[in-house]
Amino acid sequence: MHLDLSFYNWDLITNFVLKGLYFSLELTFIATLGGVLFGTVLALMRLSGRKWLELPAAIYVNGMRSIPLVMVILWFFLLVPAIIGRPVGAEVSAIVTFIAFEATYFSEIMRAGIQSIARGQVYAGQALGMTYGQNMQLVVLPQALRNMLPVLLTQTIILFQDTSLVYAIGAYDMLKGFEVAGKNFGRPIEAYLAAAVLYFVMCYALSWTVKRLHHRIAIIR
Repeated sequence: MHLDLSFYNWDLITNFVLKGLYFSLELTFIATLGGVLFGTVLALMRLSGRKWLELPAAIYVNGMRSIPLVMVILWFFLLVPAIIGRPVGAEVSAIVTFIAFEATYFSEIMRAGIQSIARGQVYAGQALGMTYGQNMQLVVLPQALRNMLPVLLTQTIILFQDTSLVYAIGAYDMLKGFEVAGKNFGRPIEAYLAAAVLYFVMCYALSWTVKRLHHRIAIIR
């Protein structure tokens, strides 16, 4: 097998990869933000002590976590248009499914973080006359978020890696950009090799940053 190193040039990046990279980063950001918000709601439902809130949240979280993400993406992309009677774009399908799916993982992180806060903090808030919502907003969540930050960022890195799954519905992500480049240049092996290297470099750098942040937080605490 012969690898053509001349394949790697700036035109490859500007014409094919950057478009896909932008969407991968955009999807990661939107899915993280939406997943954390939705996941926080799910976590609070499961910790509310009310069965009518706990049960549906638990069913949703456990059910969604039992299904591969690629299946959720395909189901939404193929079934929703049949239900609503009009097509749903690959990008919209990716954003909705990633938020819905990743929220289940973020919810477990949020739930663990909230439960890590000493009960005395909660009782102190209650003693001051705070409602459940005020206690969570002003006392529990600010402390929990600091504890959860490294884990949340690690899950975000995993989310970025998972964005390559939107390839299954034809969305133009970073992997798709490399694939198109490989077909245009007639160098599919080099294209996939370049994609693997770029994914590794980006994720390794982000993981190292999260590790450093975790050490700094640990020292402060």
